[in-house]
Amino acid sequence: MNQTLMNESKNTIIGNLACFGAYAIFGFNIICCKNIALDGNITPMALFCLRSFGAMLLFWIWSLFSAPHEKIDRADVWKIVLASFLGLFITQLSFLFAITQTTAIDASIMSTLSPIMTLVISAIVIKERITWGGIAGIALSLVGVFILIFNCVSIRSGADSTSVWGILGMIINTVCFASYVGIFKPVIQKYSVVTFMKWMFLFSSVMALPFCFSAFGDSNLAAVPADVMWQTVYVVVAATFVAYFLIPIGQKRLKPVIVCMYTYVQPVIAMVIALLMQIDHLTPLKLIASLFVFGGVALVNFKN
Repeated sequence: MNQTLMNESKNTIIGNLACFGAYAIFGFNIICCKNIALDGNITPMALFCLRSFGAMLLFWIWSLFSAPHEKIDRADVWKIVLASFLGLFITQLSFLFAITQTTAIDASIMSTLSPIMTLVISAIVIKERITWGGIAGIALSLVGVFILIFNCVSIRSGADSTSVWGILGMIINTVCFASYVGIFKPVIQKYSVVTFMKWMFLFSSVMALPFCFSAFGDSNLAAVPADVMWQTVYVVVAATFVAYFLIPIGQKRLKPVIVCMYTYVQPVIAMVIALLMQIDHLTPLKLIASLFVFGGVALVNFKN
């Protein structure tokens, strides 16, 4: 019995570390994507194609050296296609579009809807039980996020105002990613992370292929500055290949709502990066906000 509890505890720790790592990477990814968009030489669709084809290549190369070589059941193929459509194709495209149409504050506010949507979708689709602890944890983290957002004074890049299309893009982004996290846990648990992700990115690349030629035609890759090029490499390798490897590890071990709650880590990571780059300063409110965010995540984990 003690061994079982120890294994469960170990799995929970691994799942939380994986999710924290993924969303910490995503935190810096927001800054990189905004810089790439502001540079204007790489279109959002071209960046998506680079992410999709780059990660697909890396996962398929990895799969050649990993064991076992799994086969996908025919009944699961359409599920992985749908997961790829919701979790990669629509989610990434809507984010890359929305980030050029929203202010940093409004984009952060919209992203906090993701755990709430995941909680509802999981309850409806896979009959995940909604607990008061889960609701309280989400509320606690949400308070921290709003404290952080409304006391942010350093972010001045990006859109000057938020358009209706930007809001719509963020809504689509949060709904699709919440659906992916909330619905596909059973099929994710059947396969290794590498097997699942190599097919996910293969299908997303097939979906993107018809748009890639015009996207690269509208881009000017030769004019991309060196710093933006390195940020693009980070987006492809770290924020796509590494982060999307880590997320299924968390999905296998944690409840969907906990996985999505790590969305709240992104603004905190952005704040830390801003401090390290000396474009922001630490205030008591920001410290309190960070405690609320991680306290909410801890509360949901403890209650579950």
